[in-house]
Amino acid sequence: MPLADPVLHTSLGARQPDRTGKVRDIYDFGDRLLIVATDRISAFDCILASGIPDKGKVLTQISRFWFERMRAVVPNHIISMVPDDYPAETRVAAAMLAGRSMFVKAAEPLPIECVARGYLSGSGLKDYQKTGAVCGHQLPPGLVDSDRLPAPIFTPATKESSGHDINISEADAAALVGQAVFDKVKALTLKIYSEGVAYAEKLGIIIADTKFEFGLLPGAGRPEDRIILIDEVLTPDSSRFWPRASYTPGGPQPSFDKQFVRDYLESIKWNKQPPVPSLPADVIEKTREKYIEAFRRLTGKELE
Repeated sequence: MPLADPVLHTSLGARQPDRTGKVRDIYDFGDRLLIVATDRISAFDCILASGIPDKGKVLTQISRFWFERMRAVVPNHIISMVPDDYPAETRVAAAMLAGRSMFVKAAEPLPIECVARGYLSGSGLKDYQKTGAVCGHQLPPGLVDSDRLPAPIFTPATKESSGHDINISEADAAALVGQAVFDKVKALTLKIYSEGVAYAEKLGIIIADTKFEFGLLPGAGRPEDRIILIDEVLTPDSSRFWPRASYTPGGPQPSFDKQFVRDYLESIKWNKQPPVPSLPADVIEKTREKYIEAFRRLTGKELE
């Protein structure tokens, strides 16, 4: 059976999104937001011409799984993920919204990405190869690509509107958000990551690293008491997911996300500048299968 067309753009009848990101479209309802995960896919900081059918549903439904699982650790922004509960204006798009949207409390996002790393990969590996440390965390000598770290580390980064986020020191992050808020989101990041890692490992998935976003609810009281978890949680887009069965330190690992997309783009020698290429059908299908496999393994459910 041919795949359904990907959802690349959304609207609520004549209403267009108030904000758009690489993947998500956001509709502003004042103190509430409607967040819709499209099937757009980015690679090398560019949104590609092709989408991956159902990718937005995978991201949304994995996030729901983790938001519910981590509710005892930290409150989150979700009000409802059932379109019948959304404002009347959204009903015109109820079929599109089903399974790929969340109606949430509006919060002031903190200006930092909260990154937890348990394995040596990506920018952390490059940092270690140059300095023997990752974002100021001194590590033992002799570690290789994809090695497990002695203990998970917290490595904050700035949020960049385009291009890669920039790793910053803990002191710089604390200066941006305040020491009390920084201390709390660091502790929450490491706790959520550690609990997620322990759960996923039992199901054959290594979560090598991940990033979280936190926001502050409006109101009186200390900022650190108004922190909630927002955006997405432990998804294949915000994390590196590796299959445990094939894990072998010493080089890059297979993954449950954009591996087929990156491999294809490297094979056609794309210069990573616009115009963006389209993806062949087999790359789209294999990438979709990886996202759905991650969802099934983690949740034990079928995609809605």
